[in-house]
Amino acid sequence: MDIQNLNAFLLVAEAGSFSLAAEKLHLTQPAVSKRVALLEDQLGTELFDRIGRVISLTEAGQALLPHAKAVQQELSQAERSVRDLAGDVAGHLLLATSHHIGLHRLPPVLSSFSRAYPAVNIDIDFMDSEQAYELIVQGKVELAVVTLAPKEEASVISIPVWHDPLDFMIARDHDVLREGGRPSLVSLSRHPAILPGLNTYTGQIIKRLFDEHSLKLQVSLVTNYLETIRMMASVGLGWTILPRSMRDDSLAIIDIPEVKIERTLGLVYHRGRSLSRAARAFIEAVQSLGD
Repeated sequence: MDIQNLNAFLLVAEAGSFSLAAEKLHLTQPAVSKRVALLEDQLGTELFDRIGRVISLTEAGQALLPHAKAVQQELSQAERSVRDLAGDVAGHLLLATSHHIGLHRLPPVLSSFSRAYPAVNIDIDFMDSEQAYELIVQGKVELAVVTLAPKEEASVISIPVWHDPLDFMIARDHDVLREGGRPSLVSLSRHPAILPGLNTYTGQIIKRLFDEHSLKLQVSLVTNYLETIRMMASVGLGWTILPRSMRDDSLAIIDIPEVKIERTLGLVYHRGRSLSRAARAFIEAVQSLGD
């Protein structure tokens, strides 16, 4: 089975478009169509339904897809293994990370790593931690630096690096601070909150805390961009919970002595993946600058 034809099939399946696949392959659309047609001829069946401009996988295409992905990943690992046997740490490292970690944790790591391994080209994709996990599971990203999932994923290896304490924060003129007495989970539950999505790993930690105390959250605004949450909380739109590293003068800290919450930040990669020398070197660089 021709690898180029298989790769064309994968790109069309992922993009849902022959023209987009052609752009990624730096080929003409007819050339991509020909490669897919050759593969279909070899297999004796159509792999895509073409209805107008809509491209979708046939039953045969859906059956081929996971095997094609596995072949592509095995070939990529084979190429990497051969290249890694000789010379310095070099090559391409595809890394996924969250915006918060990219802003607050990775800069010193990237600075140190780029000085130590100038021949490594790092391609960083910024996304929610949950999306990064999914790309790791699918084999589309080699390594991710993210908020670790509250429950371990069977196919993913997690390496804890940073303990990230979370604090209750609120505008300095918010009504909660004028009610008298020490603010508590009960008093906070009576007021609107601005939080990450409760389906995110950080949101799950917060929701579990309030569930354990049989309290409901009044979530008025949701965004996964923590810098945006801090800004909206600072103008009095609601209380929030943010990493301690994001403290600044725009927000007051609410100390609830009986409540200590934190999340763990770290590295994740697929259990079945053979890491490149560049990825292993990056893991060492992160760990050396961790907590």
